[in-house]
Amino acid sequence: MQIFFKCNGEWVHQNEHVSEESLDESSGLKVREVFINVTRQQVEDFHGPEDYWCQCVAWSHLGTSKSRKASVRIAYLRKNFEQDPQGREVPIEGMIVLHCRPPEGVPAAEVEWLKNEEPIDSEQDENIDTRADHNLIIRQARLSDSGNYTCMAANIVAKRRSLSATVVVYVNGGWSSWTEWSACNVRCGRGWQKRSRTCTNPAPLNGGAFCEGMSVQKITCTSLCPVDGSWEVWSEWSVCSPECEHLRIRECTAPPPRNGGKFCEGLSQESENCTDGLCILDKKPLHEIKPQSMENASDIALYSGLGAAVVAVAVLVIGVTLYRRSQSDYGVDVIDSSALTGGFQTFNFKTVRQAGNSLLLNSSLQPDLTVSRTYSGPICLQDPLDKELMTESSLFNPLSDIKVKVQSSFMVSLGVSERAEYHGKNHSGTFPHGNNRGFTAVHPRNKTPYIQNLSSLPTRTELRTTGVFGHLGGRLVMPNTGVSLLIPHGAIPEENSWEIYMSINQGEPSLQSDGSEVLLSPEVTCGPPDMTVTTPFALTIPHCADVSSEHWNVHLKKRTQQGKWEEVMSVEDESTSCYCLLDPFACHVLLDSFGTYALTGEPITDCAVKQLKVAVFGCMSCNSLDYNLRVYCVDNTPCAFQEVVSDEKHHGGQLLEEPKLLHFKGNTFSLQISVLDIPPFLWRIKPFTACQEVPFSRVWSSNRQPLHCAFSLERYTPTTTQLSCKICIRQLKGHEQILQVQTSILENERETITFFAQEDSTFPAQTGPKAFKIPYSIRQRICATFDTPNAKGKDWQMLAQKNSINRNLSYFATQSSPSAVILNLWEARHQHDGDLDSLACALEEIGRTHTKLSNITESQLDEADFSYSRQNGL
Repeated sequence: MQIFFKCNGEWVHQNEHVSEESLDESSGLKVREVFINVTRQQVEDFHGPEDYWCQCVAWSHLGTSKSRKASVRIAYLRKNFEQDPQGREVPIEGMIVLHCRPPEGVPAAEVEWLKNEEPIDSEQDENIDTRADHNLIIRQARLSDSGNYTCMAANIVAKRRSLSATVVVYVNGGWSSWTEWSACNVRCGRGWQKRSRTCTNPAPLNGGAFCEGMSVQKITCTSLCPVDGSWEVWSEWSVCSPECEHLRIRECTAPPPRNGGKFCEGLSQESENCTDGLCILDKKPLHEIKPQSMENASDIALYSGLGAAVVAVAVLVIGVTLYRRSQSDYGVDVIDSSALTGGFQTFNFKTVRQAGNSLLLNSSLQPDLTVSRTYSGPICLQDPLDKELMTESSLFNPLSDIKVKVQSSFMVSLGVSERAEYHGKNHSGTFPHGNNRGFTAVHPRNKTPYIQNLSSLPTRTELRTTGVFGHLGGRLVMPNTGVSLLIPHGAIPEENSWEIYMSINQGEPSLQSDGSEVLLSPEVTCGPPDMTVTTPFALTIPHCADVSSEHWNVHLKKRTQQGKWEEVMSVEDESTSCYCLLDPFACHVLLDSFGTYALTGEPITDCAVKQLKVAVFGCMSCNSLDYNLRVYCVDNTPCAFQEVVSDEKHHGGQLLEEPKLLHFKGNTFSLQISVLDIPPFLWRIKPFTACQEVPFSRVWSSNRQPLHCAFSLERYTPTTTQLSCKICIRQLKGHEQILQVQTSILENERETITFFAQEDSTFPAQTGPKAFKIPYSIRQRICATFDTPNAKGKDWQMLAQKNSINRNLSYFATQSSPSAVILNLWEARHQHDGDLDSLACALEEIGRTHTKLSNITESQLDEADFSYSRQNGL
């Protein structure tokens, strides 16, 4: 038998073969082994289409046998890691993800993690996972997980160590329960009692935050002091009785005993002989005879008093009867007091300050709003000074803790150095019912302007839309709100279909902000809640935060079945349960359960900016010479502005200028709204209404309730039909916007300004392939290409990176098809984009090295984009 080697298609010389023979003890057959040595130089000098290879060929008289080819490559391991793990500080029970990308090498390096120089065995600790693309994932951080972590990469050439990453697991402090209230510190009178708590539940560790709030609380207490009774002075002696005796009495009322005090000691009455013992009765001196009881005398006094009272009551009844008969001569019985007030409703004003204010030209209308008033039914108030109608929506709307500052140069000319301030409080009472509430501004002469809240107007409590979806998926859109829901293909099992709904809460938000937290989006509900999906769906929620700079800590919250709100995740955190992609005007969330969601923000610095949309509406008032301007400042979300538009349409308002964006900083400075450049000989504005100032807290924590300031302008003559002026909205030491009003007050001459683009109002529910921009056939090819792991990283991770998805990649690693989830996020993000250019550019850049993508041409993507646009009316 002969054995030779062939390398790269050429026979190796016989002299380079090393042969050994041995005898197999079990079979007794001869065994021959042949070796050749291949040097590094031979491999480096070889240049061919394949790797350096060798093959063994053996033959004898029975035939020929060939081995499979063996490739020979030069092994290496580069020095520098492509990505070193980064240190983290995480709260206890939070998730820790340490990323490690080992150096490039042949063969590929195997990764091992060290903690404090000791190897980590993930099989012995279920809380640790090291299988996800060389990353170290600690699902729930424990205090024992703090330490220095190192990524170790090794192959047959060498071992490489990454930079160490320090992980600190901290514990934020928590308050213990309050102790019981201590006893009052004084035995009687006014004192205090206290209770305390400690920051030990748990105590802060490893730099965790200390508890916020007070550790000691004090309240006042009042203990009633006991008062002992004391006698009044003795009364005068009574007249001498037939028994030759007189009496005197005293009462225990100076003071009477209170709060457990002692009763007076001693007798309450005294008697003595009034004849110095000269009176004899039954042969004895009177002072030796026991005096009779005083009960007879006291009974006589009681009966006398009762008789006098009966006589007085009878005289009073007779007098009243005679008086009423004498009044009947007038022939009128006044039953309803409203007949005496000319139709006015009754008011009960509780005035706090009695002194008048010389700046209030109508002193009968006090600016102090600390009143309690009750009224019902339609209201028609008339000012006796100017006879102008005052609408209920302006005067009687409760001002929700608003502090309005009114500025005017007229006040300065009167020598007033400080601006007048009016403080409003909530008023209790029964307000008028019905849908006749108007928007007409209050403009009686010399009245202050009013800031209104549209929550007092009859509005819908929610917007709602529904659609039936099956295995092919689809898209559910809330028209003109920026809210949409994407159900991916295959998320619903085959042969099943669900009626899916989506709604927006337009009433008072149920999410009450804690501390400095601000509601940044509408509360969006999608359901049914018991529905389950096999692939995460994408929910798009608009927000009003300026996320161009990192001054916000944005959280996604969900309402539980008990009505409480719980945090799902922070947008900047790593999570495998859901994914948040924050864009400048919307947040795209990947979820696997339906419910009610909202975005909240916690400003990290004073430079945090909340985007407001400012707009001005106008309409004629009841008086034909007056024209009302209403300026709105609402959160920059389409649904918030749609609520304003709906109410204005209902009350005849007209948008006078394109809405503009105002950047409102969280620097505690207030908002000023003023009317400028009014034509002096054509129009005039009511005194004290040229400028209105709104406190910072009212704008910053508005909870999506529209802020509305009203201005009333008056024409000098009915022939004036054109109005031109400027509305200046600015934050003190902040941003400013000017709204240029140029309009005709006649409705038939007024130019109509479009409220919304019609891009998503035509098809609220789209099902099947027409709901997706990427055709299903192309989508399948993309997923088949990128779901397969690639040693050089040209897989779904690069697809995410090229589509600007660079954070929380561990979420996609947990999905069965990461590429499909990334494409779903792309669909939600680019719903209104004009074409597929962004995806085409990403595929072109990656596809140069992927033969599977070579048949996805640009013309196919253009055709798909044109088909989607045509089907959806774009």
